Amino acid sequence: MMRRVNQVLLRWLGWKIVGDRPHDRDQYIVVVAPHTSNWDFLIGVMVRSAMAMTDVRYLAKKELFRAPFGWLFRALGGYPVDRSKHSNMTDAVVELFRTIPDFKIAITPEGTRKYVAEWKTGFHRIASKAHVAIVPCVFDYGRKTVSFLPVFPLTDDVDGDVARLKALYVHARGHNPEDGVH
Repeated sequence: MMRRVNQVLLRWLGWKIVGDRPHDRDQYIVVVAPHTSNWDFLIGVMVRSAMAMTDVRYLAKKELFRAPFGWLFRALGGYPVDRSKHSNMTDAVVELFRTIPDFKIAITPEGTRKYVAEWKTGFHRIASKAHVAIVPCVFDYGRKTVSFLPVFPLTDDVDGDVARLKALYVHARGHNPEDGVH
């Protein structure tokens, strides 16, 4: 029922979903960009439900998982990240892929809602170590579309892959366009 409610709500808000999740993969990383606003989370949760992708988890700063709403972020599939420590989050997520046969996770490569010149490359290291696919997901507030692109082929050239991947998002406008992909 929630799937249908979110489909109707997204349509009422003027949003369209383009493309689809890869049905031939049990595990993957959804790389979501640009991430410029807290509204991205709400749209993302609605899209996840509308597309029956509630098995896709996400990473978020640990502060969100405190009372009184921590239970909600966990129930929505969140994993807390302590950004104040240099913990080995990459290996922790790789271990989730190794131990959970149908594990999927959404990651925002900017790592923040503000503009950053360089994307964090943890998603690439995770995908390479866990041998899982990357699915680009473009949030475009200008066109009010959430687009799922075909699986992105990884190579050993991290910088080249990130540059090619970033190019897929460059025309998308974030909620706060000044903070989007450049």
